[in-house]
Amino acid sequence: MNRLLKVPLVARRAFGSSARQLRNKVPEAQKLFQEDNGLPVHIKGGTVDVVLYRATMVLTLGGACYSLYWLLYAAMPQRTA
Repeated sequence: MNRLLKVPLVARRAFGSSARQLRNKVPEAQKLFQEDNGLPVHIKGGTVDVVLYRATMVLTLGGACYSLYWLLYAAMPQRTA
């Protein structure tokens, strides 16, 4: 019974305003992305953004070519023996 009486106190401590405060990183990111360095916005984040962008382009182009291949394959008449 004693444990049940302590639940509101523990919950108040866990969700209270004295919890660990996180540092706001948004102004740093804004400076990075608003900087005029000639790079497109989708690669201003660094190497990870470049790799993600290129992987996305490869998958998109590969999927488009694969779809066109099967579309053309379906459009051709099948030979019957």
